[in-house]
Amino acid sequence: MEWFRSALARALPALALLAAPGAWAQPDDGPPALGERVCVGAQCLELVAVPGGSFLMGSAAGEAERATDEGPQHPVSVRPFLLGRYEVTQAQWKAVMGRNPSHFQRCGGDCPVENVSWNDVQAFIRKLSQATGHRYRLPSEAEWEYAARGGTGTPFSSGVTLTAAQANFNAANTYAGSTPGPYRKSPLRVGRFAPNAFGLYDMHGNVWEWVQDRYYRSYYGAPADGSAWEPADHGARRVLRGGSWADAPEALRSAFRGTLAPEVRLSGVGFRIARDD
Repeated sequence: MEWFRSALARALPALALLAAPGAWAQPDDGPPALGERVCVGAQCLELVAVPGGSFLMGSAAGEAERATDEGPQHPVSVRPFLLGRYEVTQAQWKAVMGRNPSHFQRCGGDCPVENVSWNDVQAFIRKLSQATGHRYRLPSEAEWEYAARGGTGTPFSSGVTLTAAQANFNAANTYAGSTPGPYRKSPLRVGRFAPNAFGLYDMHGNVWEWVQDRYYRSYYGAPADGSAWEPADHGARRVLRGGSWADAPEALRSAFRGTLAPEVRLSGVGFRIARDD
């Protein structure tokens, strides 16, 4: 087992394989366009206008190897919002924060920033908001899954399986009959693979993405309006989504949930920004 997966072994739930039949997202409008382009110096971040809609969040009870924290599957309505077209890059982080904390700096400025904690990301968001006059944030967990699905109910926005031609992950491991592929052992520049139907890149793989929510072991009592779930009296651990370059494809499913303490930094963990529409 790779060191990164070992580091997350206590944090990640058991892996699951197939998505729920009928868990289709229902966007109100057609494919979104560029919603905003915000620049700090020469570095610009693009945000996609994600249309509002409703979907079934989580995985179905009959899903193979399903983890209990992926349920119960429940309907959620999401308001329109803006979400980063790409994961925040090393160059963008440096433009805002003045330094690059990434382990994989040789990957280049267009590769996702990683080795950033949830707390670090909150500091980045505060500085970006102050510099631009807009209020940015992390997406909620519900917003993230809705956006990752891109109108689908399959395990991945690409369908029932995933290959190394579609995402960056440990493709030496196969999923639902997929063909083995290369294990690249590092992040890749953002936007290298095709986007999903919402125009979003790298929602599966490359780096894990922090979301705003605190971690719960199930969705009992979860908000149905797409908002973040984070009462102050709950534990400190936060949720991350999407899987990374180091993970087997099971962890890249739209319904899969990871969790870490908010101060932890790992070379497979990054983020993308959001803003209210």
